[in-house]
Amino acid sequence: MAREQLLSRISINPNVCFGKPCIKGHRIWVSLILDFLAAGETVSDILENYPGLEEADIYACIAYGAEMSRQHYVDIPIESPS
Repeated sequence: MAREQLLSRISINPNVCFGKPCIKGHRIWVSLILDFLAAGETVSDILENYPGLEEADIYACIAYGAEMSRQHYVDIPIESPS
């Protein structure tokens, strides 16, 4: 699925979930799905716990996170070479 198609599965509405990016048609934050993945949960685990989601929704969250990382950075200390 193309990036644009994936990103179209994400919704940002100031009247839903305080304007946080969510999976369209759900009140599930993109950041929640990314946190689950970062903690080691699999796509299958997430789909089992959230049966209303589709696999493409998970990939849409990843695509959104990738897009955000192009625009914004998290301050992480730079390690000095050993």
